[in-house]
Amino acid sequence: MLLELAQWLAKDIRGFHVFDYITLRAVLATLTALTISFVVGPTLIRKLTYYKVGQSVRDDGPQTHLIKAGTPTMGGALILVAIAISTLLWADLSNRFVWVVLFTTLGFGIIGWVDDWRKVVHRNPKGLSAKEKYFWQSVVGFSVAIVLQQTAVVPAETTLLIPFFKSLVIPMSGLAFIVLTYLVVVGSSNAVNLTDGLDGLAIMPTVMVAGALAIFAYVTGHFYFSKYLSIPYVPGAGELAVFCAAMVGAGLGFLWFNAYPAEVFMGDVGALALGAALGIVAVIVRQEIILFIMGGVFVIETISVAMQVLYFKYTKHKTGTGQRIFLMAPLHHHYEQKGWKETQVVVRFWIISMMLVLIGLASLKIR
Repeated sequence: MLLELAQWLAKDIRGFHVFDYITLRAVLATLTALTISFVVGPTLIRKLTYYKVGQSVRDDGPQTHLIKAGTPTMGGALILVAIAISTLLWADLSNRFVWVVLFTTLGFGIIGWVDDWRKVVHRNPKGLSAKEKYFWQSVVGFSVAIVLQQTAVVPAETTLLIPFFKSLVIPMSGLAFIVLTYLVVVGSSNAVNLTDGLDGLAIMPTVMVAGALAIFAYVTGHFYFSKYLSIPYVPGAGELAVFCAAMVGAGLGFLWFNAYPAEVFMGDVGALALGAALGIVAVIVRQEIILFIMGGVFVIETISVAMQVLYFKYTKHKTGTGQRIFLMAPLHHHYEQKGWKETQVVVRFWIISMMLVLIGLASLKIR
């Protein structure tokens, strides 16, 4: 929006051409989202508290979490508002990728909103049923996958890039691309949602991965940089650096209120949306495998839940008594049960995320 205004003013005042640079607009998107979070956050928390939109805590969870009951939730709406406004202000709105990522993010955000609303307002502990949730996630996931496949303008947009190898790419059929995109988007969305169980645990790794994806988006959409780094060139992908930068700003702004002891939780409205946003950006910039590496904390949390459930069912079927691999799942609760303080778990998982993000970024040069 502001880019169009700047381009119009640049016809008479050359200085406005500075806004053509994606890097500048990415910085401004970060600052805008951060400012929106700081300004709107306190008011949102007061409103959520007034209307008693509080978090319910599971009885079978860590006992130390019982004091969190009643803490305002659905704060992820603040993140989505900051991302959407910042992106609409600073991104090139003629870019199809911008609209795809916004649709995906807000679509999953709406699903999360309905789920949270039923839980905290209608006092329905189940919220959306698993079937309902996965159905609507599938609708959005397959929709954006089909759109990306049908609107692809260069072969690189639908090939699978193998990191750390200079020229190893795997061509995919339209169906294979659609299925992969669906799995990445929906899988990433639910992985972040499972990780969101401690104060600040999910949002900081999300910020780190989003910042790294901004770099990938910029170089993938830059003809000369992509050629120099031997990665596929995807025209228009660079504009997603602005969107990712907005995610970074909105996430850091939210962390201000979500740091221990949290004043507000993001809820499904934030976790599902942010996970889907990371997934769809990774698909567009052809870094699905790198997302798997950089989002390793999200991956291991999801695997821990799957292992726990499958092993419990297997042992119950075999012996009549279900057994567990972990003291509690997801994995962060296992370490809490082992005696780690909540802040220890969070910070250590942040450190692991930072290491994994650096490994992912190293793939730009190590080929």
